[in-house]
Amino acid sequence: MNAVARPMQAVNDRISKRNFDRLARYIYDYSGIKMPQSKLTMLEGRLRRRLRATNIVSFDDYCDYLFNDGGIEYEAVYLIDAVTTNKTDFFRESKHFDYMSESALPTLAKQGHRNLRIWSSACSTGAEPYTIAMVLEEFVERRNDLNYSILATDLSTDVLQTAHQGIYPAELVAPVPPEMLRKYVMRSLRPRNREVRISPRLRSRIGFGRMNLMDVKYPVGDPMHIIFCRNVLIYFDKPTQSAVLSRLTDCLLPGGYMFIGHSESIIGFDLPLKQVSNTVFQRV
Repeated sequence: MNAVARPMQAVNDRISKRNFDRLARYIYDYSGIKMPQSKLTMLEGRLRRRLRATNIVSFDDYCDYLFNDGGIEYEAVYLIDAVTTNKTDFFRESKHFDYMSESALPTLAKQGHRNLRIWSSACSTGAEPYTIAMVLEEFVERRNDLNYSILATDLSTDVLQTAHQGIYPAELVAPVPPEMLRKYVMRSLRPRNREVRISPRLRSRIGFGRMNLMDVKYPVGDPMHIIFCRNVLIYFDKPTQSAVLSRLTDCLLPGGYMFIGHSESIIGFDLPLKQVSNTVFQRV
């Protein structure tokens, strides 16, 4: 990498309007994430870490490196990691997992599906796919004729590393029901260690990988029985939401289920989906 080599000093400057517009346009084109002027201060705060990591002392120099010196090819992954928001909790929006356990999975099993494929398409640090795995383990435990696999993808390499390790602060797993905690979450033998780790049994069920929902095709293999795409559509404008949902639906088996976030909607989009519960849809 040919970053500007200068003595390190505090990064105190501001992003110019020209450079903010360039960064916002690139972030939108690459990830679909809208970056309005109101997020200028947030962007500055997050990019200061990248300036320190690259030994570049000003936002002007950083943008010159990205857009004039070809640095964007190397820096793109780190830039997007810096600006993505990754809030995650175990059993977040828990009604979804109730519906999955009580309706979606029994229906799919009744229809004769024996190898269930589930995709967490914006998995963040892993709480969502591990929650899905807990629910599936409980369901499969009662039926010895079912199997499942989970694909978990995200745009951010940082969160994927955390997700793959499956190590979390103990307080993060507080929403997990006690019986599931006992079966699927390992605590340290050292009392002062406040971290927990997801059991190897669950970790072995999940394949983690980087994927950009802005890509024109999603290489996920055979159609999915269930797709989770929750709390990411809110960062996209309507045309991007429509395109992403259309591509996701193309990856969904007829009769399969799509879960989106409680603050999200598919109203106004021409999709072969019917609503079966609050923010839960089935492909028709």
